Amino acid sequence: MYQLVFTETYLKREKEFIEKHRDLIPVYKKVLRLLELNPEHPSLRLHKLKGKFKEVYSVSITMQYRILLKFSVVGKEIILIDIGHHEEVY
Repeated sequence: MYQLVFTETYLKREKEFIEKHRDLIPVYKKVLRLLELNPEHPSLRLHKLKGKFKEVYSVSITMQYRILLKFSVVGKEIILIDIGHHEEVY
């Protein structure tokens, strides 16, 4: 099982996201749980980004919203970086 690490920036963005999208809270919680259990679960659509974000991964909450993250393989940590609309995160 992986450990989720919530950065300060992420927690601030998460609060804003939840305030705007209360209807997505159950889906969001499911995504976090799946990340802990199996970050490669097909429904998360985990993929590595390109260009200046080449060290960052993305998982989908919905087709519009995603979470950006980094993996620390040694400690089995997943560091959550940002959350929001595909066009506005990070």
